[in-house]
Amino acid sequence: MSIPTSIATFLKEPYTLQAGQIEFYQENRYIKLKQVLNEETLSFFNQVITSRVNAMNTVTTNLEERSTYGKAFLQLFNLWREDEVVKELVFSKRLAKIATDLMQTNGVRIYHDQALFKEGGGGITPWHADQYYWPLETDKTITAWIPLQSTPLELGPLEFSAGSHQIVEGRELEIGDESETLIQQRLKVTDFKHVIEPFDAGEISFHSGWVFHRAGANTTNQMRKVMTIIYMDKNMRLKNPENKNQVADWNTWCPGAVIGEVINSPLNPVVY
Repeated sequence: MSIPTSIATFLKEPYTLQAGQIEFYQENRYIKLKQVLNEETLSFFNQVITSRVNAMNTVTTNLEERSTYGKAFLQLFNLWREDEVVKELVFSKRLAKIATDLMQTNGVRIYHDQALFKEGGGGITPWHADQYYWPLETDKTITAWIPLQSTPLELGPLEFSAGSHQIVEGRELEIGDESETLIQQRLKVTDFKHVIEPFDAGEISFHSGWVFHRAGANTTNQMRKVMTIIYMDKNMRLKNPENKNQVADWNTWCPGAVIGEVINSPLNPVVY
């Protein structure tokens, strides 16, 4: 399958951010933006990404038999390397420019992408901060969270603790029951606003690596389909890993990168 010309053109068109939106992101380290993708583009990639996930997925156990993490979603990585059409979305200038503008960098590289498909009846995604897993020197990281359909609360959209990148406690926790409990307790004694909102079709959120976030359970019998793209500052350097997960991420997502140097592996191309 090849990408229709109209969609390829659309993905090159800039999405203009207002100054107030960039300020909001800098303060809260998350933002939700409406109409980033039009109906044609969203519908097209819903089909393409779903078929790619179905081809790549190896999970066959029932939900009841899985851990909290396993119940949260089916998780497939770096679809851009498996599918030239998905790559058009992951490498799109439209999304990469938003990431660059929000982070106020001179450009961005791909760290990796993930499809996160929360099955009907799937459980919560516990509170966590993504950058716990990443051997990256600065917090100039951002994830585009792209629902492939409108996502009401029943489907389990992403929730944010606005401004919680300021909290250091909890950063050492991997995603699971412990992170859900301990981070929730910590957030309860702070003034950070817990943002729980549905997503319209075509609406996308962007969040930084150290902002705490979670997702509710999928209480429907439909799949909650989400594609994510993780960007980093194009000048991001590799740091000395601080846990086993960061060692694994170094070997998996930036193989051959050298501690203290700009991450410039073939898996981390500059896209804007």
